[in-house]
Amino acid sequence: MELGPCVTTNLFESSKMVQVKKFPSDDVEAMIRNAELRCELEPYYDDSITQLEERKLPLEEENNYLEMMLAWETAPVLPIAEWFNPPLRPRNPAQLSKVELAEELQRLLCLLYEKKIVLDFTNHLSDEELYLLICLDILPSREKMLLVRDGYLHWDCANVGENQMVWLTYYATEEEREAWEEATGECAPMRLPEPFPRDVPRDEADDEADDDARPFVG
Repeated sequence: MELGPCVTTNLFESSKMVQVKKFPSDDVEAMIRNAELRCELEPYYDDSITQLEERKLPLEEENNYLEMMLAWETAPVLPIAEWFNPPLRPRNPAQLSKVELAEELQRLLCLLYEKKIVLDFTNHLSDEELYLLICLDILPSREKMLLVRDGYLHWDCANVGENQMVWLTYYATEEEREAWEEATGECAPMRLPEPFPRDVPRDEADDEADDDARPFVG
């Protein structure tokens, strides 16, 4: 039978079709990985998961966040010296000449940088003082050893959190000194030039670390 120009037919008009929603293979893998991550994180469930659900992030972004959470929760806590293979054992500074000490110090700074650890506020310390700080304070410090870090860890070599005098003397800007005086009602110490200027390895994207440094927290 020939149909007129305004007549249409629907071959499925009288049949009931069940439609199955299809996802791209990448989406399926992401959903599977999301379920795996949530299962692995179940023993560590806290408000972070609840807040994540409320934010309703795209699946890929949520998975990245969960991956970082899992890495943090399962990372071993080790002395920083044992983040290296073999463990980092610096030479005795008493057995080093000034030139050797400077070279060994630079080697340690570069090795720490490779582990994404940078040192802030170092220029008031002599080479020997900074070397001892690394050997006696930083390397024995027990911190989480993450295989992948999002950003750098900062070690505050001026101990700004407990005593701001060194920071005020050598590192604070005039604006920061004035703000400190206004907040405390005290006079800031006299500003002095940094006695031991040196190049410390640091992330190029972290040029403002000296203006916003914090004590190292693992």
